[in-house]
Amino acid sequence: MDKSIFDLVIDNLALEIKKPLLRLPVRVKENTEEIRLRVNSPLMIYSEGKDYYIGSDGDIRNIHEGLIIDSDIILKTFQLVCNYSVYALSEEIKNGYITIKGGHRVGICGKIIYNNGEIESIKNISSLNFRIAREKKGISDNIIHYLIRDGDFLNTMIISPPQCGKTTLLRDIVRNLSNGVKKKGIRGYKIGLIDERSEVAGIFNGIPQKDIGIRTDILDSCQKSEGIMMMIRAMSPEIIAVDEIGSQRDAESISEALRAGIRLIATIHGHSIEDVISRASIKSLFDERVFKRFIIMDNSSGVGTINEILDEDMFINLLEKRKKYVTA
Repeated sequence: MDKSIFDLVIDNLALEIKKPLLRLPVRVKENTEEIRLRVNSPLMIYSEGKDYYIGSDGDIRNIHEGLIIDSDIILKTFQLVCNYSVYALSEEIKNGYITIKGGHRVGICGKIIYNNGEIESIKNISSLNFRIAREKKGISDNIIHYLIRDGDFLNTMIISPPQCGKTTLLRDIVRNLSNGVKKKGIRGYKIGLIDERSEVAGIFNGIPQKDIGIRTDILDSCQKSEGIMMMIRAMSPEIIAVDEIGSQRDAESISEALRAGIRLIATIHGHSIEDVISRASIKSLFDERVFKRFIIMDNSSGVGTINEILDEDMFINLLEKRKKYVTA
């Protein structure tokens, strides 16, 4: 029998914690988003929107009965994640995470070592967070046509709080745009994906672990502002896709791409429309009405819930109405 995604991920864990995690109910495994190891704290997973503490027998326990993670377990697990070659992954480690086979990301906390003002390494590892990346192919099938008008892709922004599935949705939109959707009359587009955190394509040893379509070129672990310009110069994309914009440099690079005639799809963290539009660093994008479609996400019906899809006029009108309500 083929291993589940969860079981493949925990192959990277020390045996002391792999064994109890293997005993978890299938339902819990299938919905687990994170496995967290913190020194001198109980083994914890995040599944179905809740934290669960796991005992040494694999049972779900209260916080005081969970299997306590010691520094030896963290060290063993870190060595497994690095395949016993920490030096070979030093560049990734400096960024605070490692991407493992399957496109899953392992976040790292510990003592930061600086050299000439720049991060050189992380040592004395105190926390590891395994973020399980799950593909949900087809989740954009019913909305993709809203992003096209007269055969042209409309600049699109996905607004979502953390852990509501925005990266998963972005990935599936990229896949559909890249492959084309024949039954909806949507042709395939050349996509330039700037995957700064290795979360969208999940590249491992140069190979995407996730399906991002046949016409997609990827700059992995590249800053968005630099990657956008590199894509423009080198790969002639029709659409550039970026995850989690937020800085002024991001906004400036997006404006450069627009001047080159390139379309954009971007995600941004935000708990509300007001939260996003109030940020000075990207205010210019709203002032210039860069985006023509806004996908608003939340987790009201579970991860990946699409709450609203707005065009630019609906977006501005809704914002104005809410402003009047707040000030009334």
